[in-house]
Amino acid sequence: MQPSSGPLPAGPSSLPSGHSGPLPVSQGTAPAGPLPPAGPVWPAVGGAYPLAPSTPGTKARGRRWLTVVAVVVALLLAGLTGVQAYQIDRLGDRLAATDRKLAEAQSGDGARLDGLEQRAGALEKQAGATFNPEAVASAVLPSVFRVRAGQFTGTAFAVGKPAAGGGTNLFTNYHVVEAVYEGGGRQVFLERTDQRFPATIVKVDKTNDIAHLRTSARFTGLAAAPEAVKSGQQIVVVGAPLGLEDTVTTGVVSALRDAQDDSGPVLQFDAPINPGNSGGPVVNGNKQVVGIATAKARDAEGIGLAVPIKVACDGFKIC
Repeated sequence: MQPSSGPLPAGPSSLPSGHSGPLPVSQGTAPAGPLPPAGPVWPAVGGAYPLAPSTPGTKARGRRWLTVVAVVVALLLAGLTGVQAYQIDRLGDRLAATDRKLAEAQSGDGARLDGLEQRAGALEKQAGATFNPEAVASAVLPSVFRVRAGQFTGTAFAVGKPAAGGGTNLFTNYHVVEAVYEGGGRQVFLERTDQRFPATIVKVDKTNDIAHLRTSARFTGLAAAPEAVKSGQQIVVVGAPLGLEDTVTTGVVSALRDAQDDSGPVLQFDAPINPGNSGGPVVNGNKQVVGIATAKARDAEGIGLAVPIKVACDGFKIC
C-alpha cells in the first residue's frame, strides 16, 4: 500500500523498528519566526583567524600617531641642525683665534729674525775690523814681485786697474831703478819664483822717490786706501829684503810726518824692513795700500819710512 501524500500528523509518530531513512521532523518544534542569519564558522582546529575589520576611529588614531612622529623627527632635525650650526660657529671662532696667534707668532719671528740679521751684520763688521795678517798676506802676495834693475834688486807691486792697451801698472822706488834709468835704459825685470817678466820704466818722481813701471803681463792690481792712515793702525809690509821674495812683516803706523825740505810727507811705521824692501807695499787690515816702503832709519830699530800712497796716486794717476 502507498504511503499517504498528505501532511504528517501533528503529533509525534513512532517509527517502526529497523527504519533506516531520515528522521521525520516534528513540525510541532519548528521556530515560529525566520531563522537568524548564519554567523562565521570557526574551524575547530588550526587555520588563521580573520582580522577584525578596520573602523574610521582606528584610521584617525593612526594618522595622529604619524603626525606626532613627523613632528618629533622635525624637532630632532632642527635641534641637530642648531647644534651643528653652533659647533661650526665655535670652530670658526677657534680658527680665527688660531690665525691671530699664528700671525702674532710670525710677527714675533720676523722681529727676532731682523734682530739676528742685525747682530750678524755687526759681527761681520767686527770680524772685518779684526786685523788678520795671514788673510792680508794671502790677498796681497800674488801682486808683489822682486824687481831686478841691473845689479840692484828691490820690490814692486801691481796697482789699480789694467793698463791702457792691456798689461799691468806697478809702483816701486826710484832709487831701485835709478842706475838703469840714469844710464839711459828703461827695461827691468819682475821676478816671482821661477818666472820672469820684462817691465818698462814709464815715469819717475825723483823728489818723492817713486817710479812707475808697466808690463804686458796681467796681474791683479792692489787698491789704494781712500783715507789717510792714523797712528796706531795695524799694517803689513810685503817685500823681498836681501832678495828674499814674499817676506811679510807686521807692525803699526807710528806717525804721519809732515814734509821737510823739498820732499813730501812720510809715513813712519815700526814693522821691520831691510834693503830689498824698498818699493814694497805697506797694507792695512782691509788689504788696501797705505804707503810705499822706501827706507829705514840708520842706527835705529823699529823706524821705517814710506811714501803715502796718495802722493803716488796723485802724481801718476794710475791708482
